Amino acid sequence: MVFLKKEILKIGFLLLVVAIFAGTKKENIKKINPLPNIILIVADDLGYSDLASYGNQKINTPNIDSLGAEGIRFTRAYVTSPICSPSRMGIMTGRYQNRFGSEYMPYDTFDPELIRNLHRHYFALRRQIPGLKTLRPHLGLRESRYTTGLDHHELTMAEFLKKQEYSTGLIGKWNLGVDSGNKPLERGYDYSYYFDGALTRYVDDPVDTSRYINKHLPWSFSEIPAWSKRYGSTAIRDNGNIVSDTGYLTFSLAKKGIEFIQKNKSHPFFLTLTFNAPHDPFQAPKNYFDRIQNVQDTVKRVYYAMIEALDDAVGEIVKALKDAGVEDNTAVFFISDNGGATYTRATDNAPLRGGKCTHFEGGLMVPFFIKYPAVLKSPIVYDKPVSSLDIFSTIAAISQAQLPEDRVYDGKNLIPFLTGDNNPPHEIFYWRSGYSKAICKGEWKLYVNEKSKKTFLFNLKDDIGEKNDLAAKMPEKVKELKIEMETWEKTQTKSPSWPSAADVMIDVNGERFYFPS
Repeated sequence: MVFLKKEILKIGFLLLVVAIFAGTKKENIKKINPLPNIILIVADDLGYSDLASYGNQKINTPNIDSLGAEGIRFTRAYVTSPICSPSRMGIMTGRYQNRFGSEYMPYDTFDPELIRNLHRHYFALRRQIPGLKTLRPHLGLRESRYTTGLDHHELTMAEFLKKQEYSTGLIGKWNLGVDSGNKPLERGYDYSYYFDGALTRYVDDPVDTSRYINKHLPWSFSEIPAWSKRYGSTAIRDNGNIVSDTGYLTFSLAKKGIEFIQKNKSHPFFLTLTFNAPHDPFQAPKNYFDRIQNVQDTVKRVYYAMIEALDDAVGEIVKALKDAGVEDNTAVFFISDNGGATYTRATDNAPLRGGKCTHFEGGLMVPFFIKYPAVLKSPIVYDKPVSSLDIFSTIAAISQAQLPEDRVYDGKNLIPFLTGDNNPPHEIFYWRSGYSKAICKGEWKLYVNEKSKKTFLFNLKDDIGEKNDLAAKMPEKVKELKIEMETWEKTQTKSPSWPSAADVMIDVNGERFYFPS
């Protein structure tokens, strides 16, 4: 009976492949094997110009870049939020996170001493750290009545693939909530090695300064939590149990990913590998710092060292697939959760404007690659706009699964568009983080920040750097896009499920903007 079931599944899969790829170019397709392995790699705050393949001439990232050289490199890939957790909730569900109330960061459990110090030294610190003055009214929310994790009615990618009999693993940053019922093992993962919150140290105290470089950022609003000792949401957990990780975390996560691949190579697997690099705190192995040449700025040098370490970690994952003999039948997705954090002064997302915590292109457009040798035969640089929401729908298609019909999915299966369909996958994109919101329809982009009392209109076809604000010259276009935005907002079934924990202040080309996190 088991043999018969497997044969029926194979026949059904072949019929599905015919349906998925009908009308696509034959030269772009190889024979596909049943039930591909799937790896989703999510980088943390990796900016648009932080890789060599996206134009950075100061850095070597051959392993990440090879995903595009041997697969697809996207030049206009959007995430659904310019900040970590809401963006990741969109990726993991395939739905705008606004549909289920997750517009803001969940409340983490930091070291209690950290919270006490923030209160105790608030007035002194606010003179040193731009934007910190906006935090004080919200600090008490960390002990509030709100449930701030991913809505329990939402279906994660892991829960979805478990129904297809995949082995599932989560390694890295979780950041989908610390409340009851929201641990990886409770959201579809068979195995997990992770930390709950938005950040953690790469090397915990005591740090061997002969081996690692620490670079503090006293101007960054995230400086204090970034250097907090591992505790609560910053602790490393193995299947929920706190463990002591004594390595450099980027390499520790890669090692756990390799172990997962080796253990599951004879059975279809889904590995979610969510690195925290290159999010602060800025810690890098000294040998990586030393190999960054022609960069005098030590902040940038540590940052690039962290990215090159990330690149080597990704290379080890790809090598593990080859060694296991499963590379051809493994689909690898690589994306950053949001644009580079310009407030660290380590990156600028050029040629884009702004960065993390803004709805300018620099906060929303990210590096994105798909490598899937069994299906995507010819390397492509794809320049039509796509969404991080498309990852879920594409994975559903290649894993021969039907999307549930009891909810709206906002992404598209990208395979047909990458193998012959010349139409753009999307005509319109929406973003909302409370009072900061944006819409992109065709070449037109409207950005409205109600708290900062600023409205911008850009023609992205002519002005991808968003240098020429046309709002005053084209009020009718502004009105049209505002109406379109309001119409979309009415389709989102929930208002935010919890208040923003902090308003941060971001400098963009000399202008200051509020952003609710």
